[in-house]
Amino acid sequence: MSVSNDSEGSPNRTTIDENNSVVPSAVLFALGVIGNAIALCILYRHKHNSNRVSVFYVLVTGLVWTDLLGKLVVSPMVLACYSTRQRMAHGMQCNAFGALMVFFGLCSMFILLAMAVECWLSIGQPYFYQRHVNRRKALLMFPLIYLFSLLFCALPLILGDEFGKYKTYSPHTWCYIAMKRPHHLYSVLFGSLTGLLILLIVAFNLSVMISLLKMYKLSRKQKIRCASFKGAENQRARALHNGHAEEIDHLVLLALITVIFVICSVPVTVRTYIGASQVSDNDEAKDLLALRFLSVNSIVDPWVFIIFRTSLFRTMAHKMYDKLCHTTARHSMQQGTPDKPAQQQDLAA
Repeated sequence: MSVSNDSEGSPNRTTIDENNSVVPSAVLFALGVIGNAIALCILYRHKHNSNRVSVFYVLVTGLVWTDLLGKLVVSPMVLACYSTRQRMAHGMQCNAFGALMVFFGLCSMFILLAMAVECWLSIGQPYFYQRHVNRRKALLMFPLIYLFSLLFCALPLILGDEFGKYKTYSPHTWCYIAMKRPHHLYSVLFGSLTGLLILLIVAFNLSVMISLLKMYKLSRKQKIRCASFKGAENQRARALHNGHAEEIDHLVLLALITVIFVICSVPVTVRTYIGASQVSDNDEAKDLLALRFLSVNSIVDPWVFIIFRTSLFRTMAHKMYDKLCHTTARHSMQQGTPDKPAQQQDLAA
């Protein structure tokens, strides 16, 4: 809720405005916990039923656990403020809350980047992937991610208010990075890091899409070449065409989570740079809106995964992907100069 009057924004006031309800925070907390719990059940059922659990699913499980722990650790502090009708105290409580928000937010971003890199290596660098990427190394990524995120969120506490600090945001039940001068250095650093992560994740995903498109064209050529044969050759072509189903599943899920991540993360990245040129808090309502977008990310992610795991959605996603690749491949063939027999076989198929 935006700051609407002086009494609500007064630093001397210690109680929450009566117009602020606990219901939105409680609903978001419940959705986040339930969604992540269901997603974990699906993941562990997949692990129980599958002979081989991929590195990608190890990373997805880590992302869901991180989002769930974030909700269980951070949200009760907000609900406690509402239950006592007391604002979040400045100092230790505010610093702890703000640092936890940054910590869990960064952890989710880096895990998402690890998922994008894993997908890129498995598709674009299969030899390197087979030799150097495994579940044990994927598990080792989590302590490194947590350690870096912990050090980053502690920077304002180590370097002091001149570098950055955490402050309360309306309705004063939570804290986050101060974005205005003279405490803007940390917020700009955070915005730059977030922007870099967004660019890297999008770049890796685009590279995977291009690689899968090339694979689709190759499998289609194999299918055309073997169209007149039966038996082993035809089965080999069919296996090549169907062999990328798991990679397509990973890509679609990663693309959906990435789109949500970008939508939720870009506003706060933009606000950090805008806030660096401002001194007053006149635009605190816009800062609050950007921060709420960022906090929604961990709530939406598990529900996207739950919906994606339904057979109907996956079937529709595969059909849309095949149609897109088929249209792109046909367009590229029309622009080129393929031989006539290949064209005739393509039309016959």
